[in-house]
Amino acid sequence: AAGPADERVETRVAGLSPGQPVTLRAVAADDRGCLFQSCAHYRADSRGELHLGTDASHGGDYTGVEPMGLFWSLAPAGMEKPYQRLVPRSIGAPMKVEVFVHQGHSPPGAMPGPVVAKAEVQRLFTAPGVRRIRLKEGVVRGSLFLPPGDGPFPGVIDMYGDEGGLIEFRSSLLATHGFAALSLPYFDFEDLPRVMKELKLEYFEEAARFLQRHPKVKGPGVGVIGTGKGAELALSMITFLPEIVAAVSISGCCSNTVADLHYGEMTLPGLRFDMNKVTVSDTGVFDIFEALDDPTNPANSPCVIPIEKAEGHFLLVVGEDDRMWKSSLYAELAIKRLRQHGKENFELLSYPGAGHRIDPPSTPFCQVAMDRVLGVPVLGGGESKAHAQAQEHSWGKIQEFLHLHLG
Repeated sequence: AAGPADERVETRVAGLSPGQPVTLRAVAADDRGCLFQSCAHYRADSRGELHLGTDASHGGDYTGVEPMGLFWSLAPAGMEKPYQRLVPRSIGAPMKVEVFVHQGHSPPGAMPGPVVAKAEVQRLFTAPGVRRIRLKEGVVRGSLFLPPGDGPFPGVIDMYGDEGGLIEFRSSLLATHGFAALSLPYFDFEDLPRVMKELKLEYFEEAARFLQRHPKVKGPGVGVIGTGKGAELALSMITFLPEIVAAVSISGCCSNTVADLHYGEMTLPGLRFDMNKVTVSDTGVFDIFEALDDPTNPANSPCVIPIEKAEGHFLLVVGEDDRMWKSSLYAELAIKRLRQHGKENFELLSYPGAGHRIDPPSTPFCQVAMDRVLGVPVLGGGESKAHAQAQEHSWGKIQEFLHLHLG
């Protein structure tokens, strides 16, 4: 009933009558008390039993055999504000998910039938023995997660996108899998700049050097993993910083975007968003897919990250239905650039039906999410089942890639 948040849960129901229709429902609350729920319709087998690992859902929030469907389809309950993500703000306490078995089939949002059984599952984001060290090292801020034991461990810097702040749950899960992981905020945290106006690569260089020199970290180089703006920063880091030998870019751009990036005398200007190219649906959802300046336009060539200079290895992870921006195209452009310079130091994981934010397994799918900067719901794209499969598959591949290149 308690286990790592990125591992599968075995869900079985016994004691029903043969063929009995039931609705399975999961309920969880986030750190602010917002309720999330999901449901699926099942029928008991001839023995009056159910196993979510082998039995198919016939309706509800998903269909088919989906052992973790109740988890990845969790969405804000009817009375809550829509478009919220269920991601832990604090990783110290487990996320509690209650699973109910109700008589009969009740559609999503309807009053379910009487409860015949229930259980609580605890999803842990830190394993026993993982240490979390809050960081104030020179200008660098963040949290360092160290696995139990003496080490040394492969070191990884972990960054998210333009939502800002400190997001720790991926770093803490990486530490659970044996990595020394540094969750690195770069704006809107403690004494860091409030907004992302311009960025200095020296900040990221200091973080890389801190991690590389840490007594618990294996050398000679460290890795970096980033999503969205964090992915594009990961590409700049491996390009310019010799400390970085492996970079995982999840839904990143091949050019620098939004904020100018400075490093010594060099500046990579940021591609801009043209708000005139944003469309808004009847339900008020913003589609910004076409809004970013075209990185292939020769006028925008100063923004391109010269990744061919990198000595290390790239893993590019993209959802083919990313509607935040054209991450599939950006990955193609990055690969084309590497190949033009005779380089094959990359792998591509491209997932049909997956959207923008590809997180660790069973992170609830969120097709539309409130954008922290714009304050409006923005379309991230994707289809729930395909996105969930992409999260599960890519998580294993990311760890393999990092272990391969970091030892």
